[in-house]
Amino acid sequence: MIVPVTGVFAAVLGILLLVLSAHVVKFRLKYDKGIGVTDDRDFQVAVRAHANLAEYAPLGLIMLAIAELNGVPGGFIYWTGMALVAGRILHAWGMFNGKGETHKARALGMLLTWLAILVAAVLLLWNVWHVYG
Repeated sequence: MIVPVTGVFAAVLGILLLVLSAHVVKFRLKYDKGIGVTDDRDFQVAVRAHANLAEYAPLGLIMLAIAELNGVPGGFIYWTGMALVAGRILHAWGMFNGKGETHKARALGMLLTWLAILVAAVLLLWNVWHVYG
């Protein structure tokens, strides 16, 4: 079985990961720093924006893929995936524009990410209860 809806979101998040990775590499080359960070705030922000995506996106995508494979209607997968992607983009944008400090886009991005993961969890539980309960 295939997961075409989740596949699109995985592709978009993969591209975002590469963009954020390029920002980190730029600073690693600038400071000749193979691991860790310097006291450059922009370097720290780049590393955390990248790491935050790497921390949240995989679980969200795995949950979406399982839901899609389990037969959850595509519309639910689509809107949950849109929230996940929008949340991750907003979070990264807010990290850079807020220089790691409080920023509305960063907060909204986290809220959308958490909401997407919560909705995916509910969809998975609902699907199991509906099919096997």
